[in-house]
Amino acid sequence: MRRAVASLSVLSLLLASCGGGGGSSTGGGGPVTVTPTPSPTPAPTAGCGLAARQNFAKAVIDEWYLFPADVASGVNPASFGSVNAYIDALVAPARAQGKDRFFTYITSIAEENAFFASGSSAGFGVRLVYDAANQRVLIAEAYETAPAFAAGIDRGTAIVGIGTNSGNIRTIAAIVAAEGTAGITNALGPNDPGVTRVLRITDAAGTRDVTVAKADYALDPISDRYGAKIISEGGRNYGYLNLRTFISSANPQLRAAFLDFRNQGVTDIIIDFRYNGGGLVSTAELMGDLLGRNRTSSQLFSQTVFRASKSSQNSNRFFAPQPESIAPTRIAFIGTGSTASASELVINSMLPYLGANMTLVGSNTFGKPVGQIALDKAECDDRMRVVAFATGNSAGAGDYYNGLAPKIANSCAAGDDLSLPLGDAREASVRRAIDFLSGAGCPTRIAEASVGPAAQGSSARIVAEPEMLVPDRPSAAQRELPGLF
Repeated sequence: MRRAVASLSVLSLLLASCGGGGGSSTGGGGPVTVTPTPSPTPAPTAGCGLAARQNFAKAVIDEWYLFPADVASGVNPASFGSVNAYIDALVAPARAQGKDRFFTYITSIAEENAFFASGSSAGFGVRLVYDAANQRVLIAEAYETAPAFAAGIDRGTAIVGIGTNSGNIRTIAAIVAAEGTAGITNALGPNDPGVTRVLRITDAAGTRDVTVAKADYALDPISDRYGAKIISEGGRNYGYLNLRTFISSANPQLRAAFLDFRNQGVTDIIIDFRYNGGGLVSTAELMGDLLGRNRTSSQLFSQTVFRASKSSQNSNRFFAPQPESIAPTRIAFIGTGSTASASELVINSMLPYLGANMTLVGSNTFGKPVGQIALDKAECDDRMRVVAFATGNSAGAGDYYNGLAPKIANSCAAGDDLSLPLGDAREASVRRAIDFLSGAGCPTRIAEASVGPAAQGSSARIVAEPEMLVPDRPSAAQRELPGLF
């Protein structure tokens, strides 16, 4: 792990913050003790008034921000009623250039530590997308340890109404007509334990009302149901891995999954990052090592570059093959617009070594080739996340602010079929990934695909991705898991 710098947190992150104000089946698993969700920020005390907290944020930006020439001057902190509003004003020039899309912010130390240790969070435990065409909310994924799944809600379930009791349920259409999609987030209520909603849902069993209370839960980063498996087809075995997020509890699960792939001689791999918004650099580096059995310690996995005044912190990360590592022949990465940061780091880092034997399936990724460091004002429970470094692969390529699809010549467009489980060989993106690994051609490159109904004589059409719901003020977990509620 790269050395700690000054008073930085030892956990450098590649956080996603997409669009916002951002047990393995092959090994043992079990319940994780959940740290109670803390209050986001303690009541102001001496040294924790708004002005003091704003000064702290400004000092961090002045010393560490990756784009010092793109910090606004003359911004009056007294004009802003919150620390994050002040931060947004300071980095507005970089944001206007697409370099910092709400990646620099202040958050809770306790809340973030709880999430990155075990995925500790509070809510229903689902990822939500808005289906505008049918005016409903769809479940993209449900976590096995969370309340919604226990209530019978899973991938593909549609929410058509929301209420605080059975007598005041409003349809999604009525909510959006009155308040826009932000009204959906408001109707679902705050992510605090005990917050209860009545959801009118539709699935294969019909339409019914279910009452679900939000609760603390720990996220399983690799699902016991479909997170790591072998797909056998046509006399060949394909390894499938779905990593939800890069947190430290994923590390033993990744090792177990890759050991199973290795023991079964699997070298054709599908890595499903379709909803993975990022997380710990250290876990991304472990994943690179597990894909690097045929790499040497002199071969570069990734480069980390700070601003000129902090160039002494620049570092190179070389492959370090592990006992569980495999030597992949071909890899098909599955991505969407919710695939960001640490996920993109892994994809970009493998590209120089696999070339045409690697593809991106699905749609274009988010585009975040930069990462944050953490500096803490502990007495206020304030953690300042500031964009401080850029990443690149062994070829020095790291300028993918517009997503990775333009960098991958043989990318392959595919939809995200919510009617089928993740990891199902029939699901659109998994199907296309298997086709690539088996040697079949790709009918439509991501860059060539458009969305909507097929035009006469045109095959370059894919189903439009539903809009991932993102709250205005995402929690630590929601920054890493786009659509989490």
